[in-house]
Amino acid sequence: MKKDILTLGIESSCDETSVSIVKNGREVLCNIIDTQIPIHEKYGGVVPEIASRNHIEAISRVMKKALEEAKVKISDIDAITPTYGPGLVGALLVGLSYAKAFAFANHIPLVGVNHIQGHIAANYLTYKELEPPFLCIMMSGGNTQIIQVKSYIEFEVLGKTRDDAIGEAFDKVARVIGLGYPGGPKVDKLAQEGQANIELPKTHFEEETLDFSFSGIKTAVINLNHKIPNINHADLCASFQKIVTETLMENVEKAVQKTGIQTITLAGGVSCNSYIRKEFLEFEKKGNKVYMPDLKLCTDNAAMIASAGYYNYISGKRDSLDLNAIPNLKL
Repeated sequence: MKKDILTLGIESSCDETSVSIVKNGREVLCNIIDTQIPIHEKYGGVVPEIASRNHIEAISRVMKKALEEAKVKISDIDAITPTYGPGLVGALLVGLSYAKAFAFANHIPLVGVNHIQGHIAANYLTYKELEPPFLCIMMSGGNTQIIQVKSYIEFEVLGKTRDDAIGEAFDKVARVIGLGYPGGPKVDKLAQEGQANIELPKTHFEEETLDFSFSGIKTAVINLNHKIPNINHADLCASFQKIVTETLMENVEKAVQKTGIQTITLAGGVSCNSYIRKEFLEFEKKGNKVYMPDLKLCTDNAAMIASAGYYNYISGKRDSLDLNAIPNLKL
């Protein structure tokens, strides 16, 4: 009988300390997440030094809890699969250093994982039948990309943001109108009380491209908020959300036409947004197939990292103990 492969993922790229154990890349045995959101709320965003310090305090406790919940022994683990980028360098170093020490002490292979690849793999945990090739719309606080997933380990970025990531734009708008951090969920919630009746700009590039730009609409929202003190914030959020989503959808349609691939997956924290999800379900009515991860797997977590790590591991990838954190790692 073929042996099951257990990968232990470690995620610490931003403000979640997470450890997960996944069987054969698809079955989550445990997914422990220690979030720092309450800590960073008072500052209006993630403070890198505070994030790193809290990762150090949490990582051993989270690891112990993960092993207990999964009911597996350390000797059962086939590979240690930490995130090594992109992300906050100090935060990444905590999880990566812990993973290297754990792998060395227990004679277990080390297999580094690109955080973006992890977000893509969240779909494999939700949809057991999903296989490449497909298009993935990656949308988070640090990245906005249209990715052609050619295989479990082969990717091509077809388009990306030229300035702000979509999640970054959500957070900045939320901060300016006084909603606080994290901005994305709060903008989504307030937008549901408003009407998209405020005219906002949409960036168009003259050349043939699948790239995005969200800086212009973010600036327009900020300027309107300053110029019109009594502007309806619910309407402003609804209008902002609508234009941002239209920008996404226009490039997704172009990507489908360009590649002929009609299987679409969403990834990243912004894919939790209820309006974006609704519009992608409408897009499915045009003959496309859309996959959206469970909400708990959209934001940063180690289960997605362990899943991606599994496919890296079975493809033969191994990393030495001098693997370093790469904050601007590309896919």
